[in-house]
Amino acid sequence: MSFELPQLNYAHDALEPHIDEKTMKIHHGKHHQGYTDKLNSAIEGTDMEGKTIENILINLDMDNKAVRNNGGGFYNHSLFWEIMSPDGGGKPSGELATAIDNAFGSFEAFKEEFSNAAKGQFGSGWAWLCVHKGGAVKVCSTPNQDNPLMPGVGCGGTPILGLDVWEHAYYLNYQNRRPDYVNAFFEVINWEEVGARYAQNK
Repeated sequence: MSFELPQLNYAHDALEPHIDEKTMKIHHGKHHQGYTDKLNSAIEGTDMEGKTIENILINLDMDNKAVRNNGGGFYNHSLFWEIMSPDGGGKPSGELATAIDNAFGSFEAFKEEFSNAAKGQFGSGWAWLCVHKGGAVKVCSTPNQDNPLMPGVGCGGTPILGLDVWEHAYYLNYQNRRPDYVNAFFEVINWEEVGARYAQNK
């Protein structure tokens, strides 16, 4: 069974003014579709066919650039769309809020560290909040379409929040102002979804 482009849970313009409609249409319909199609081509006829994307990435041969780049692109974007919402913003609550306070001291300190990871990622890549077994959380960043599920990459653990800092994610609206895009992202984070992912993977 091949992978399919996941549908958005909201309209392309629903995240405006923070993320604009044109960027969403191109990002989801062109870029993510491209990663999906190329991933399917890369695994066709291999022992990866029929496996979950998580299983593929956890057991990935990192020299397999086609699956590394396109499998990463498929997984990363699938997470990205789901942890944003037109009703997003604010702060986490419950167990996730406690884990963030334990790891970083406060939500504001977490926001600063996550923002610095996103702004400081040279070139294309992602910033992540990951949960480890036992419930501890950690921030890291990865280049290109790598993610913490892959062997020897980043902070390990399971990503529960990810921010795409490839230029295609923000350049139409923000041009070279990546810090403004990072700040805007916090206005659309679906903390309820992130918290649910924390609970499932801690």
